[in-house]
Amino acid sequence: MSQKKKLFVGRKIRNIRNEQGLTQAKFADTLGISTSYLNQIENNQRHITASVLISLAERFSVDVSSLSDSDADRILVDLKEVFADTSVDFDTPALQELKLVASNAPEMARALISMHQALRRNSEKIAELGHVVDDQSSGLTPYNEVRDFFHYRNNYIDELDKAGEALAASFDGDDMLASLQTYLLKNHQTSVIPTALEDADTLRKYDPSTKTIHLNPHLDRSSQCFQLAHHIGQVEQKGSISDIIASANFGSVDAKNIATLSLANYFAGAVTLPYTQFLTTARDLRHDLDLLCERFQASIEQVAHRLSTLQRPGAKGLPFFFARVDQAGNITKRHSATKLQFARFGSACPLWNVHQAFETRGEIIRQLAETPDGARYLCLAIAVSKRSGGFGTPTRKYALALGCDIAHAEKVVYSDGLIMSDASQYEPIGVSCRLCERENCHQRSVPPLQRKLNVNPHQRQVVPFSLG
Repeated sequence: MSQKKKLFVGRKIRNIRNEQGLTQAKFADTLGISTSYLNQIENNQRHITASVLISLAERFSVDVSSLSDSDADRILVDLKEVFADTSVDFDTPALQELKLVASNAPEMARALISMHQALRRNSEKIAELGHVVDDQSSGLTPYNEVRDFFHYRNNYIDELDKAGEALAASFDGDDMLASLQTYLLKNHQTSVIPTALEDADTLRKYDPSTKTIHLNPHLDRSSQCFQLAHHIGQVEQKGSISDIIASANFGSVDAKNIATLSLANYFAGAVTLPYTQFLTTARDLRHDLDLLCERFQASIEQVAHRLSTLQRPGAKGLPFFFARVDQAGNITKRHSATKLQFARFGSACPLWNVHQAFETRGEIIRQLAETPDGARYLCLAIAVSKRSGGFGTPTRKYALALGCDIAHAEKVVYSDGLIMSDASQYEPIGVSCRLCERENCHQRSVPPLQRKLNVNPHQRQVVPFSLG
């Protein structure tokens, strides 16, 4: 097993001290450490020890889990992509420099990432006007912009999550669908009617003139609940959603519109899978996806996605990563509360078991995986199919990925029977071929950007180049 990671959280410690209005000397004295040691911690010259963490928790009521370095991990991956962009000519800083910026100056790093996003948007507009497509870059679409928004909010929106939980708590009985229908009729004079809509792909359609929600009759019960909760979110959380959108500074109207729908979806998830109840049940069932689906009458995608959002301060669940991947390997949903971060552009690592899921449809498959930095994970994957109607209607096919750091694996039922102490059991995976520095990977599709290639015309291996 890899050694426990040292925690460098100087910026967060400095913020806590400033919030308390204390000098370094007074703060250090309260913690029982020297001023020079505190100064070294705040400047990331020394890592924080367990005894200091205990003192922070006891004397300042600090939630120790909030000191996780996951933000820096997210920023680091995005910074690496910025400097890997071949459309801009600059020298790539050393990895250690990028780590320092991500940890010590995250706002500056985010500003740089935002400027890079603006550059991509402008390049796309110029390319569109000239009818030119640049094969060297993948554009930042409004969907990617919204994904980045949730990514940096840790996929947790406190005001909407608590509002959804409060609504669910107001319902009587265990029939969520009946409760939602009754609530809509009583509070919004809105009726719900299963209707064969003209477009089989339409899931929900609201008629404001008659205050009627028409639901696709082929939707399963969990999807019907989600669609009704989404409508309530659009109506009742309109003000909160508008405030969140305004503070996000999205770069386009399309991104704002997509974010509005996504935030209503977030509210719907909080209603159908209320935070405290879901968190407690997940722990009791050791995060068994099938049992959670059965207990909450929810789909496996709803359950897996919800597990990745359990990041409420003071009441966090296990830090999971979650992704949805199509058959071409594109990541259409992504979030990680772990050190493992997904690339914003390009496909996922071909050695990741999410691709194998398409070969074993409907079965949850397990994988022990190790990234180039030595971090190890328990990875789960399952393929999912959704049909909008009867014979001849389109079937949507994709795979879901869920996983956690191996340090938490024993709290997950899917770790049972795996030999997690055996290094040979771990599959070597990476973020994506574009960013992975791993040598001699037999599944590498493209070379890593910013690395020199060595091509030997007299010798041919599986991959026709080596890395300089």
